Amino acid sequence: MQGRSFTIPRLETARLVLRDYRQTDFDAFAAFYQTERSRFIGGPLSPEMAWRGLATHLGHWALRGYGFWAVEEKASGQFCGHVGLWFPEGWPEPEVGWVMMGNAEGRGIAQEAALAARAHAYGPLGWRTAISAIDPGNLRSIRLAQRLGCVLESDFTHVRLGPMQVWRHPPPEGDRK
Repeated sequence: MQGRSFTIPRLETARLVLRDYRQTDFDAFAAFYQTERSRFIGGPLSPEMAWRGLATHLGHWALRGYGFWAVEEKASGQFCGHVGLWFPEGWPEPEVGWVMMGNAEGRGIAQEAALAARAHAYGPLGWRTAISAIDPGNLRSIRLAQRLGCVLESDFTHVRLGPMQVWRHPPPEGDRK
C-alpha cells in the first residue's frame, strides 16, 4: 500500500490557532487521558493507548479528509486540547467534538474553537448538518452544546462508550428559516 499524504488546514480565531498535532503536545494529551475526567471519552488510558488515540486522530485526517485539530492559545503558545470534526466507524453522523485540558476550561476556548471547526465543516467541507455525541453525565459538554445552539435530539448506545446523547447543531446560515 502506498502512503497517503494529507494536509491539515490551519484555522485561526481571535485567541486561538487550530493546527496539526506536534510531538510536544503528547505529554499534555497523555496526562489528560490518565485523569478521571477522560471517562466521558473512553479514558482513563495508559500513555501507550493515549499515543494510539493521538495517532487515530491523525489517521482520521488521512481517511476522511477532516479531523481533530490541536488547539493552541496564541498568547501563550500553550496546547489547550483538541477540537474538530469526527466520524469514526460506529458513530451515527459526522460530529463537531471537543476535549479541553484543565488549563483551558472555563475560558470560552472550547466554544471559540468549536465555532471555528463548525464553520470549516459548513464552509469548505459543505456539510449541511452536524451533531455532537455527548455522554449524558458530561454536564460541561452539554452546557457547551447548548451555548453553541445545539438541541438534544436523541440517544444512542455506542458499543464501547455506552449511552450517548445526540445534540444537533444549528444548520449553516443559508439553510436557516
